[in-house]
Amino acid sequence: MAKAAFLGLGVMGFPMAGHLQASGHAVTVYNRTTAKADAWVARHGGRAAATPREAAAGCDFVFACVGNDDDLRQVAIGPDGAFHGMTPGAIFIDHTTASADVARELAAEAETRGLGFIDAPVSGGQAGAENGALTVMCGGDAGQYARAEPVIASFARACRLMGPAGAGQLTKMVNQICIAGLVQALAEGVSFAQHAGLDVEAVVDVISKGAAQSWQMENRHKTMNAGQFDFGFAVDWMRKDLSICLAEARRNGASLPVTALVDQFYGEVQALGGARWDTSSLIARLPKADRA
Repeated sequence: MAKAAFLGLGVMGFPMAGHLQASGHAVTVYNRTTAKADAWVARHGGRAAATPREAAAGCDFVFACVGNDDDLRQVAIGPDGAFHGMTPGAIFIDHTTASADVARELAAEAETRGLGFIDAPVSGGQAGAENGALTVMCGGDAGQYARAEPVIASFARACRLMGPAGAGQLTKMVNQICIAGLVQALAEGVSFAQHAGLDVEAVVDVISKGAAQSWQMENRHKTMNAGQFDFGFAVDWMRKDLSICLAEARRNGASLPVTALVDQFYGEVQALGGARWDTSSLIARLPKADRA
């Protein structure tokens, strides 16, 4: 069993850290809002620290799941960042969806300090985090990954090393690119079925047994049909992720016309007041069927 720190107790980090503790690891948590860290300790045990540096002191592994590149830099190399408290040989595992550039930057900084660094963004959403069933895509050194994988398994159903530092983030970008198009297609399909006067549930029951089947169809068609959008990954977060994808595509020359269009559509959802709606809210920007 390892001594671990977990930095960032949002909708993903809170349950992920809980699975670590439940697996027998000794976990110290840090969160910018201390009340959330105190609530985590009250539920799961372990202890809370006042800074990332304090949380990381003496730990074998330091996990992070924060908002963006700047948040990640702050908890890693800021004045009270975890790197300042970690001992040589310890490994920093970042579950934030961030840029490949910041992953490479922090991996290089970690190396100069004798630390390990793995970029390890996740897929599976809040439900996956709560159920300990996330998919984790990793970038980093193979030896460090081999040490970290059994600990990551506390909250993962699948975990794979995709290449050197940054490869995990690049793989997550592929994931978000694929999801963007799927959600838009599902929104259009559900909207079409509504306009055609079809029973949406019956339609999805049939087509989900064929080539159209997807996780999004299985898990999000009901929320789209009901116009209820409080069940998952927020539009604000998706736009953050898609901006990372589009910026990387500008650098590597990839063409992402559908992703760019769906990003604009999510901007329209934000303008409707849906910044915190889940990603299935793409259907909200489509004209509703006339049921008169």
